Amino acid sequence: MEFFRIRRDIPFMKHALILNAISIITFVLAVFFLVTRGLHLSVEFTGGTVMEVSYQQTADLTKVRNALGGLGYADVQVQNFGTSRDVMIRLPVRQGESSAQVSEQVMKALRADEPTVQMRRTEFVGPQVGQELAADGLKALAFVVVGILIYLSIRFEWKYAVAGAIANLHDVVIILGFFAFFQWEFSLAVLAAVLAVLGYSVNESVVIFDRIRESFRRYRKMTPVQVIDHAITSTISRTIITHASTQAMVLSMLWFGGDTLHYFAMALTIGILFGIYSSVFVAAAIAMWLGVKREDLIKPGRKEGDPNDPNAGAVV
Repeated sequence: MEFFRIRRDIPFMKHALILNAISIITFVLAVFFLVTRGLHLSVEFTGGTVMEVSYQQTADLTKVRNALGGLGYADVQVQNFGTSRDVMIRLPVRQGESSAQVSEQVMKALRADEPTVQMRRTEFVGPQVGQELAADGLKALAFVVVGILIYLSIRFEWKYAVAGAIANLHDVVIILGFFAFFQWEFSLAVLAAVLAVLGYSVNESVVIFDRIRESFRRYRKMTPVQVIDHAITSTISRTIITHASTQAMVLSMLWFGGDTLHYFAMALTIGILFGIYSSVFVAAAIAMWLGVKREDLIKPGRKEGDPNDPNAGAVV
């Protein structure tokens, strides 16, 4: 499906050196902020008090947050669960205060605005549980990265696989760098968004690599740079359709999803934008720097055009 077709190839690789320099600088800054500032981890990772309260009418989450802000909780997770009258509150650990004391203070502040509010449940999530969640999250991230590396290694020649892996690492570090720089809360939902971006980004790289491989077979007089430019140009319409529709959905969550979905949608927004960029100016450019050429498609002992070649007839 195409909305339009560009007849003349756009020389993307002509600007690859400058844009790759920008990528390196951005990547280094992201790593710097991760090391110096670190991530602002949510209660799921650090431990704290989890409360469930119930209202007799639809709960005003903004008033709940303002009431908690008056107690000194600047960044608290407040969200509906079950019904619009039930609210879950996650509070970070405070030195010198027990979970019972925190619950009592919160209920007093909430009842000042709405005397009928009732506490349904309260429990303390220890730091040990948070550490286990953090470890499990890192394992999930590692498994996804390893799985992508294995897939790219099987699907493509090593040059494409290395380029795709670096592009994916670039996207993840950039997202984490944004969260470290602005000290946005990093929760399990944000981790899920990072994992989603990994799959989304590798899909775009695979589409471009498939078209590059197909173009090498089809246009034998083109240089590798011309082939890459042609492959990217020929997939622009598909890229616009895919990313615009996905970004529209993510932006709707960002603008209308409230505080509960805000950072989840923010991570996806950053990931999608940088995913487009990295697939073209990181993955494709690195493949070019590594010297991809038509001969890479010819397996030892086979001749180009051999119908038994497993890489023949790649689908894009």
